[in-house]
Amino acid sequence: MYKLIAFDAYGTLFDVYSMGQLAEEFFPGHGQAFALMWRDRQIEYTRLVTMSDPNPHGSKYYLPFWELTIRSLRYVCKRMDLNLSADKERRLMDQYAKLTGFEDSLSVLKTIKQKGISTAILSNGSREMLATVVESNGLKPYLDQVVTVEEVRLFKTAPQAYALLQEAFPVKKEEILFVSSNAWDALAAKWFGFDVFWVNRLGHPFEEIGEVPNYEGNSLSKVLEVI
Repeated sequence: MYKLIAFDAYGTLFDVYSMGQLAEEFFPGHGQAFALMWRDRQIEYTRLVTMSDPNPHGSKYYLPFWELTIRSLRYVCKRMDLNLSADKERRLMDQYAKLTGFEDSLSVLKTIKQKGISTAILSNGSREMLATVVESNGLKPYLDQVVTVEEVRLFKTAPQAYALLQEAFPVKKEEILFVSSNAWDALAAKWFGFDVFWVNRLGHPFEEIGEVPNYEGNSLSKVLEVI
């Protein structure tokens, strides 16, 4: 039914909250709260950049995702009154560059490729940081393309970001299954016209606007039941 399975990267294939352990080492008693706030601020910055200048040729406020990640890290440390030394910043960002993949990320991609279906990542991440995290988790052989919003200089949920998949692959919208663990991402992809699988690991309710995803499961492995 599907010719392309496209995955969000951060939070879907790679665990953004795996940063919490190192953060707890640096900031005892604050690791979990720190990781949550860092992620929230990072996404908030992408929205500010895109919404403040949704120019089809790219936002004039665009900064690479890596730069937004650093700046959100600095903001959160100021907000939580945590001492962020240059060494801690470097080590946290090095850890972010090589986030741990979820335990089924590799096996799911490998199985999809064995079925002869194309695979891709569609991510807010910059090309270099995506190349690093894909390589460090051994996923490169099982991905046909890694597509980044750098090309349009607008972050998801801008429609131009999702349109990149059809520019990269000769497929119709209905031949694409988009997989994301982020409800806002799943919602926007559905609005764009993709079939969507929402990886709901924590059992959260879906958003109260938009259409519900076509599929939902508590792990990436559930995607294999759909295809």
